[in-house]
Amino acid sequence: MPYYVCKGAKLKCSMGSAQSDLGVVHPVKPDYLHGENMANIMDHKPMVNIKPFGQCKSLANPTVAAATAANMGRLQPMPCIPNTVTPWMNGKTDVLVKEQPALLNTCKLTCMWSGVIEITDEGQEC
Repeated sequence: MPYYVCKGAKLKCSMGSAQSDLGVVHPVKPDYLHGENMANIMDHKPMVNIKPFGQCKSLANPTVAAATAANMGRLQPMPCIPNTVTPWMNGKTDVLVKEQPALLNTCKLTCMWSGVIEITDEGQEC
């Protein structure tokens, strides 16, 4: 069953080594759920909404590719710097948060470095 996502939700990236928290910043009249800002599909901005996931292991990431080449072809993970340029996929279109579809825990986000970002905990504190 899908759940709405709030600030502080736990995220994981298929190319990262650690989990991260979702940041939700809606300074003007935010929508709240259990005391936390609700998220929408536009909450995908790197370093604002999407924080680093530890070490990145994707060869599509230029820093990982360069470090791996310098390491004689053995994979050399490098610090994650998220590069998310498109909104989350499959938001709830009939529930709007700040005039955008609400973010659900079933939504996915792609990183330009081939990672798929998923929500592991929706951040609701009941």
